[in-house]
Amino acid sequence: MLLWQELKTLLRHLVMITLAIMMVVPFLWMVGTSFKPHSEVERPALLPEQAQPENYAIVLRRAPDPYTQRFLDLDFPKWYFNSLFVAAWVTALQVLTSCMAAYAFSRIEWRWRDKLFFLYLSTMMIPGLVLMLPNYQIMVKLGLVNTYLGLILPAAFSAFGTFLMRQFMLGIPKSYDEAAEIDGANHLQIFLDVILPLARPGMITLTIFTFMGNFQSFFWPLVMVKDDHLRTIPIGLLSFQSQYGQQTELIMAATVMNIVPLIILFVTMQKQLVAGIQLGGVKG
Repeated sequence: MLLWQELKTLLRHLVMITLAIMMVVPFLWMVGTSFKPHSEVERPALLPEQAQPENYAIVLRRAPDPYTQRFLDLDFPKWYFNSLFVAAWVTALQVLTSCMAAYAFSRIEWRWRDKLFFLYLSTMMIPGLVLMLPNYQIMVKLGLVNTYLGLILPAAFSAFGTFLMRQFMLGIPKSYDEAAEIDGANHLQIFLDVILPLARPGMITLTIFTFMGNFQSFFWPLVMVKDDHLRTIPIGLLSFQSQYGQQTELIMAATVMNIVPLIILFVTMQKQLVAGIQLGGVKG
C-alpha cells in the first residue's frame, strides 16, 4: 500500500512537471528568439548562438535595423503608452462603477433589486463580439470613433466586476452599516469610509483582472482605431507582420515588452489575488 501511494505521488509530480514544461517552453522560445539575429530565427534552438540585444533598441527606434539598414517606421513607444493609458483608465473606471453598483445591489434595500441584478448578470451570457456592433454604432453617433474616450468608455462598466464586488460586500456584516447610520453617516459616507476599506481584497482582484484583460484587448481597438498614433500594442504588432514580413525576432522583442507589465503586476500582487479569489467565493 505504501509503495502504491509513493507511486501515485511520483506520477502526479511527473504530470505536473510535464505540464509546467509545456507552458514554460513557448515563453522561453519567445524570449530567446527576441535576442536572435535574423539569420538564426528559423533554427529550433531556444537560445541564440550570437545574442543580438539590439532587437529591443530597433523596436524602440533607438537603432537601425541591420536587415533593412534603416529605422523602423513604427511608433512602438507611442503604442506602449496608449496601451498603458487606456488600460489604466478602464481599470479605474470599471472598479469604481462596479463598486458603486455592487453597493446598491448588496447594501441598499429597494424594490426588484435582486431581479434587476440577475437581469444585469445575464448580460454576461452574451458574447462580446455580438455587442461590438451596437457599441460601435453608439460610438459613431456620439462622435467618439478614433478617440481615447471611444476606447475607454464602453469598457468602463462590467457585469462581472459588479458580481465580484457584490459577493465581497455581501460578506460584510450589516451591523457596520447600522453602526455608521447611528453615528449619522449617509450612504456615501458608509460606502467610502466603511465598505470600500473592507472590500479592498475584492478591489485588488478586480483591478488585476481588468488591467490584464484590457491591456491585451484586440478586437475593440481594431474596430475603433484608424490613426497610427492611437494604436495599442496588440494592433501595432500587426504592422510588424504586414510591413516587415517575417522579421520574427522583432515581433518577439515587441511581444516580450508587451507582457512585462502583466508579469510585474501578477508577481507583485499574487498574494492579494489569491486571497481575493478565496474570499470572494465565500458569502457571509
